[in-house]
Amino acid sequence: MARSAKSTFRCGECGWTTLKWVGRCGECSAWGTVEEAGAPVSGGIVAAKVSMPARPIAEIDVEAAQAAPTGLDELDRVLGGGVVPGGVLLMAGEPGVGKSTLLLEVAALYADIGPVLYITGEESAGQVRLRAERLGALAPKLYLAAETSIDTVVGHVDEVAPRLLIVDSVQTMSSPDATGVPGGVTQVREVAGSLIRLAKSRGIATVLVGHVTKDGSIAGPRMLEHLVDVVLQFEGDRHSRLRLLRAVKNRYGPTDEIGCFELTDSGIIGLPDPSGLFLTRRNEPVPGTCVTVTLEGRRPLIAEVQALVAPTALPQPRRATSGLDSARVAMVMAVLEKRANLRVGASDVYASTVGGVRLVEPSVDLALALALAGSHTDLALPRGFVAIGEVGLAGDVRAVSGIQRRLQEAQRLGFTKAVVPKNTEAPVEGIETIGVEDVGEAMRMALPAKRR
Repeated sequence: MARSAKSTFRCGECGWTTLKWVGRCGECSAWGTVEEAGAPVSGGIVAAKVSMPARPIAEIDVEAAQAAPTGLDELDRVLGGGVVPGGVLLMAGEPGVGKSTLLLEVAALYADIGPVLYITGEESAGQVRLRAERLGALAPKLYLAAETSIDTVVGHVDEVAPRLLIVDSVQTMSSPDATGVPGGVTQVREVAGSLIRLAKSRGIATVLVGHVTKDGSIAGPRMLEHLVDVVLQFEGDRHSRLRLLRAVKNRYGPTDEIGCFELTDSGIIGLPDPSGLFLTRRNEPVPGTCVTVTLEGRRPLIAEVQALVAPTALPQPRRATSGLDSARVAMVMAVLEKRANLRVGASDVYASTVGGVRLVEPSVDLALALALAGSHTDLALPRGFVAIGEVGLAGDVRAVSGIQRRLQEAQRLGFTKAVVPKNTEAPVEGIETIGVEDVGEAMRMALPAKRR
């Protein structure tokens, strides 16, 4: 008697397969992602009728694949020119960061080109209408519907025939063809697949809003990120006005560009020059502060690092950081102790950035070291001064990428002197560059010797 084909089970995160159900994936160790995938198909492959014959690549029409600007310059910068007809974009971010607000403004701007359909599954239509009134996003060709069924969404698409479809969010949608609750692995995979097929077949630019998990990754199956054309990450501290939009994946443009936005009471506005948010305007230099230039993608940003080294009576000195990597702060302090003979280990040390910006790039090390040294010696750096460079464990100052773009940005904002790693690229006109080999030389060049 012939045995029946056994069902296989597949992980929705990584695609690992097994012959029996398990609670934890044996490949990626994710819990609750293994589901039945059906029996394996056996036998030969039968050729099917083609819907459209293959043509030489030079004869393919590219006009339909041209990106259309959204009207929001910072978003177009990240996307590489705008949204592409038939392209599917996934935007993810933490709750309350402003995803829905940003997309509502994009929908109102894009409605000047053609009809836009905004599907909300998390709020009622009235709530979205109130937000749109506050943002000034009441466009005549912006259509709004509150739905959670993918079949009903397709019906709305048939009636409106939009050029842009926004679904907020994909985790709230459900499909009758899949089992499980909305937001589950099976439902998210089926809903996303249906929306992608709809976008590709009708040439509709589609934006899907995705939730994130507690570790910041996009919720749902990992396959979702592979299926879509563009994956955007919307970041920002809820205590700061700054919001950053990054392209994690982009089939139509670069992935090293970022968009800067400011969250205000009247909505989200683009910031073509956000450097002013990360500086403190003061009349006289203050000990313990140093300005640096960091690269976010390909965009240079001026940021200020502040440090406070204070005596303490506690047996265990305090260490507090804000906007900086605590491990790198501890490393720079150890280098100053060992290589520059600067005794900061027995004092309380506080290090932070201005404006809530998070600086994790190694090029911030030199500015942090000079800020710590300035606070410890109570000496202020001269006006118009920036420091750029990575600090090694041997106390050496290493070269960083994009030094020319960093110096050009500093010169544009009025800075006149920069301490950089030795043997860097050609200097930038209008700003004096001082090359240093180690932290000790940087301290001697930056801090006034007559007061030390």
